[in-house]
Amino acid sequence: QVHVVESGGGLVQAGASLNLSCAASGDSFSKYGVGWFRQAPGKERTFIAGIPWSAKNIYYPESMKGRLTISRDNARNIVYLHMNNLQPEDTAVYYCAASYLATGAGPYDYWGQGTQVTVSS
Repeated sequence: QVHVVESGGGLVQAGASLNLSCAASGDSFSKYGVGWFRQAPGKERTFIAGIPWSAKNIYYPESMKGRLTISRDNARNIVYLHMNNLQPEDTAVYYCAASYLATGAGPYDYWGQGTQVTVSS
């Protein structure tokens, strides 16, 4: 079992970049796949990036390719999400989630509380 906590959200202007972190605690995090999701106001939560424990076969939905970079540091139990060229439509609560040997969009068992990202025009 792992516990994950997101950080790094905030208010930025359109065109800016932002780095989110997902810090994990618990056993064997290096064997957990991690996904990032987001939920905009009034919309469903959607998958935006996934990284397996090996960091091979990283997956982004087509709509996110080129704007996001997911990476992980297993020695520090952290997964990062770098986002560039943010636009107002990227405003959402961003969540990370983890699950043992998970890949892609999951499913994921352990979820954080989310971090708010607000992009002003």
